[in-house]
Amino acid sequence: MSSQYVCDTGDLAPGEVMRVDLEDADGRPVPVAVVRDEAGEYHAISDICSHGQVNLSDGEVEGSTIECWLHGSSFDLRSGKPLSLPATQPVPVYALSVEGDSVLIDIAVTVGASA
Repeated sequence: MSSQYVCDTGDLAPGEVMRVDLEDADGRPVPVAVVRDEAGEYHAISDICSHGQVNLSDGEVEGSTIECWLHGSSFDLRSGKPLSLPATQPVPVYALSVEGDSVLIDIAVTVGASA
């Protein structure tokens, strides 16, 4: 599968998150949180918390982490590793590229701890 367009670079300010549903090779939806961290870097991480099965896109971004709004687990946006309990399992982090003003994600390519 190839990269899919998700938004323009100007659509997210530093510290903001948006949820997108991308299609896998079988046409099934894959919920992804597109995050612009506080330093301005873009990340693509599974939108589903590995502990509570709720949307991470509803959580708070701090530095290069995202905190689940339900139980407070934090995840590293670069690796998907949980940084605080109760989560103990990583979440997938997907390959993201910026081409011009376009943010692209390839959900067939995972990076970080969950790869």
